[in-house]
Amino acid sequence: MKQTFSLLQRIRQLFAILWPILVAQVTMFSMSFFDTVMSGQASTPDLAGVAIGSSVWVPIGAGIGGIFVAVTPIVAQLIGARHKKDIAFQVMQGIYLALLISILVIAGGAFALDPILSLMGLEDNVLRISRSYLLALACGIPALFVYQVLRAFIDALGKTRVTMMIAVLSLPINVSLNYVLIFGKIGFSALGGVGAGVASALTYWCMLLITLTIILRQESFTPYQVFRHWYCISLKEWKEQLKIGLPIGFAIFVETSIFAVVALLMSTFNTVTIAAHQVAMNFATLLYMVPLSISSALTIVVGFEVGAKRHRDARQYSYLGMGMSIGMACICASVLLLFSEQVASLYSREVAVIQMAQHFLVFALFFQLSDAIAAPIQGALRGYKDVNVTFLMACISYWVIGLPSGYYMASYTTLGATGYWIGLVLGLAVSAIGLLGRLLVVQSRHKTLEAASSEKKRI
Repeated sequence: MKQTFSLLQRIRQLFAILWPILVAQVTMFSMSFFDTVMSGQASTPDLAGVAIGSSVWVPIGAGIGGIFVAVTPIVAQLIGARHKKDIAFQVMQGIYLALLISILVIAGGAFALDPILSLMGLEDNVLRISRSYLLALACGIPALFVYQVLRAFIDALGKTRVTMMIAVLSLPINVSLNYVLIFGKIGFSALGGVGAGVASALTYWCMLLITLTIILRQESFTPYQVFRHWYCISLKEWKEQLKIGLPIGFAIFVETSIFAVVALLMSTFNTVTIAAHQVAMNFATLLYMVPLSISSALTIVVGFEVGAKRHRDARQYSYLGMGMSIGMACICASVLLLFSEQVASLYSREVAVIQMAQHFLVFALFFQLSDAIAAPIQGALRGYKDVNVTFLMACISYWVIGLPSGYYMASYTTLGATGYWIGLVLGLAVSAIGLLGRLLVVQSRHKTLEAASSEKKRI
């Protein structure tokens, strides 16, 4: 990354960081997609087992993975402040912390997995597949968490094309392993849905190995000397990373878990409604990759400018990212409005499911507009290392406003399942408004500090 002096330069730099992140996000999303689809080709119980296992793991994995996002603004600000010598120490502390957390997650899962699955009232075969899938997946958790720390480090340097290439290389590895292990090819036993868990774990280790090789061998990473020294554990730095990372992780968990809870509540409706909800939600999640990627890019560039104490440039990047996100959301919404039937037809051939999915996709339009504002602001606030209010807003907007209002409308009005979608849209809108207010407060505070600093220099 480098300092920019015009709007055009900022657009170019933001886009150069953004598009590889988008490709990487879509690629990582595709891994979960192929796990589910390929397991479904084995048998219906395998499909159900992997789907249940994923619904348990995704909110937990995404939430804990959010903790390691703290490395991005920390490193970005160090680069902006030209304190490169401190970066290796921060990255190594992040790796130590990731290994500790992975051990705690695996140990916690060993005690909590059976009670959680037993509460779901699953058929014995489905329960067995879900349990075995998650146990297999757990073998890759240490590799996944360490990779996420290293990815945060690489992204913070602005080298998002590197992490994009790692993701692009990992997808065919994952699909190939799925094919071999799920269906029993080239001499391996057919493991069904459990094979998807084994394939994911092996893919995580491959991703880590590729990442380590790149960092150790590419000359562009040599100046940072990440693995040249093995530092002692620093509880002080762990506290600093957790201070930033825990609110980020909790906010992501709160956001992802609400959609899992709504999916479970939808099970009280008929099969057509459940299927249509899954269709619309899956496609809405795919579209969410755009504002999510812009959010990640803003964390990098805003953190870089804040570290360099160029607060005016940080503000401009924030609004540039929001404008870009809103523009993309309008394009996506237009496409969705014009081709909703074609989108729904990609998932199902049943007319009833297609029609109901089209109905839900209308509400996905409002998802896009709210996410187009909220997601970039979250990224900008992380660049400022301001994360506590984001977590608080997630709790209030989703669990205090969104879910209760959706449940009321679905249960006590004629809206039915549509009520949950209206509740989610309402929660997203409240989150967007609240986060915008917080961003204005944070930027005003930094603007005041910038003015005071300029006044001191003048004196």
